[in-house]
Amino acid sequence: MNNDGLSARKKLILKAIIDAHIAYGEPVGSKYLSADKQLSCSSATIRNEMAELEALGYLEQPHTSAGRVPSELGYRYYVNSLLQDYTSTAAEIEQLNLALKNKLGELDHLLTEASRIAASVTNYTGFALKSKSATVKVSKFECVYLDSRNFILVMLLDNQSIKTKSIHLAFNITKEALEKLSFLLNRSLVNIGADDILFTEIMKIEEEMGESSAIVTPIIKAIHETMKELDGGDMRVEGVNHLLQYPEYTDLEQLRGLLGMIEDKEQSQNLIPLEGSDTDGINVFIGSENSVRVMSNSTLVFKSIKRGDKVIGAIGVIGPRRMNYSKVISTIDSLASGIDCLLNDGSDKLEEHNK
Repeated sequence: MNNDGLSARKKLILKAIIDAHIAYGEPVGSKYLSADKQLSCSSATIRNEMAELEALGYLEQPHTSAGRVPSELGYRYYVNSLLQDYTSTAAEIEQLNLALKNKLGELDHLLTEASRIAASVTNYTGFALKSKSATVKVSKFECVYLDSRNFILVMLLDNQSIKTKSIHLAFNITKEALEKLSFLLNRSLVNIGADDILFTEIMKIEEEMGESSAIVTPIIKAIHETMKELDGGDMRVEGVNHLLQYPEYTDLEQLRGLLGMIEDKEQSQNLIPLEGSDTDGINVFIGSENSVRVMSNSTLVFKSIKRGDKVIGAIGVIGPRRMNYSKVISTIDSLASGIDCLLNDGSDKLEEHNK
């Protein structure tokens, strides 16, 4: 016996049951396991071990079957102690690499692509979370003149990302006035949050703009909206339809509740517990370990994404408890690590990371 109370044989049997259940979705019986050459023991011995595993809480027996299925505790033990590494195929690695390299430097596009790839490779529901920011700040403004009624407001944010806003005016503006506006914005509004933009500072900018003061109101509104939008976080979800193919979701009421939560951005963002999670490794929440009841028959797997030492989001999947954990964990780890490399080191590091 080991410290966890399971003999080597019990571990082999538990792993064989979970592997078979993940692959086929049916209860697993002793007859099926007795054909496994790795176990090399009789059906009677296997039945006794299965009964003990059930008594310990690792297996459950559906009323209509003589076979067993993993319990939530069984899945947890499998993930913590029995999981074998999944080896990604060359095609999967190439798909991940191309998807990430093509979106180099564009965080929003990276996350959208990552959620799509997570769903495609794993055949579960993929998601990408951009976390809520305590305060987004602009470190530099630039106004790019297009014509007398149109210009582009460029904002370099303190996280090194760039946001642009097309501004259309109901009046004429000169190129010189835009240059002056850029100067005033950089003097007065850099490195402060949206809620810290003071009315007195806006009035001062209007006064210094003179005859072109009418431009200040729309520009301040655009800046405020952009910063607030970025503060709020975002959730990209792909492959929700994949859940429909799993028998675990035949309960329409439960499925409706799960889909409703996933589609509600506020709820789905709150589902991902970035605070208090492992920010360097893979996080796996099985069934009731999740914070909402509609996830009681599902598993959430995710890994945080960092820029420097700051967590800025996460990549993951939602699927049934009967999940191909090896493949999911490998895929999510590759995606998150690849995005980390791009955000912090660039495409050269990504290629080195994937060799």
